Amino acid sequence: MKIAIVCYPTYGGSGVVATELGISLADRGHEVHFVSYKQPVRLQSLTGNLHFHEVHVPKYPLFHFQPYELALSSMLVEMVKLHQIELLHVHYAIPHAYAAYMAKQMLKEAGIYIPVVTTLHGSDITLVGNHPFYKPAVTFSINNSDIVTAVSNDLRSDTFSFFEVHNEIHVVPNFINVARYDKIRVNCERSTVAKSHEVIISHVSNFRPVKRVLDVVETFARIRAKMPAKLMMVGDGPDRMVAETRCHELGIWNDVVFYGKTNEVSKILCFSDLMLLPSQTESFGLAALEAMVAATPVISSNTGGLPEVNIQGQTGYLTDVGEVEAMANHAIALLLDKEMLVKFKQQAYAHASQFDVEKIVPQYEALYQKALG
Repeated sequence: MKIAIVCYPTYGGSGVVATELGISLADRGHEVHFVSYKQPVRLQSLTGNLHFHEVHVPKYPLFHFQPYELALSSMLVEMVKLHQIELLHVHYAIPHAYAAYMAKQMLKEAGIYIPVVTTLHGSDITLVGNHPFYKPAVTFSINNSDIVTAVSNDLRSDTFSFFEVHNEIHVVPNFINVARYDKIRVNCERSTVAKSHEVIISHVSNFRPVKRVLDVVETFARIRAKMPAKLMMVGDGPDRMVAETRCHELGIWNDVVFYGKTNEVSKILCFSDLMLLPSQTESFGLAALEAMVAATPVISSNTGGLPEVNIQGQTGYLTDVGEVEAMANHAIALLLDKEMLVKFKQQAYAHASQFDVEKIVPQYEALYQKALG
């Protein structure tokens, strides 16, 4: 198949999953064309049947805000014609599904039929999409997609609750490449980041308020009071500075490393003994899955799709949002019980393996065939 994938190019979960999906599809023999305003961060090389097309938005003084949706839909029309694209897979309802619909209608007038598969990732539904200003457009885009998928059962349920959706929504979970992580684990030298008697705690996010990074710092401070420990903070965002300030106030600054944005997440996770993910909401929890495939148990909140990924008492522990004391108590108990920690690490890896790319991508291929049929 010749498939165009429209996504955000950033470090966020939707961009990562869309990029990894396209790479896997290309590996399976499909011709994949990425379309975005910048090359996705996970798209390291463009070879053979893997392509990238940048959306350029001409700047006109007439427009106070430049019309990205218009530029995107126009480019999709030209791409379909030029490369004989058979299917559009768009990630995020707005603006991508909306732009895809417009492209589909323009192509229809030219006698070309192009099906649209829309994947819902979370904030396009629960945050931005549910805003009264955008809600009609999101509802329209979902109902006019040929196939709609959501990354968790919880997100599927929320979509039906928030919008008047008449389409079926297929749950296709996020995924990871288990084989790639296995290779990294072979050469995992934890001594490069901590001493042998120190435990290593990690957190990966975009440091937005919804990720509750101060809860991470407060939880770590309680762990650090009970045992030698290091905290690896991976990512960047608006709450990074307040997290750094709080580390100084708590006297734990020398035991915390802020990595910023990095493509070395998998290496950092392989060093870790435990991940903290106290998010206010998570439609799926890709960071938790990436930790688990690196054999790292997760202490997380019980919100959104996280209970579908992090299994209570097996791969880690779930707590109510904001329950710092409970998170710390679970973490301390697990870290002190070395035998139980090893068991949780094994169980985390085993459960994460159920989300391997080789098991999930065929589900998308089947939906593509359904859309084309």
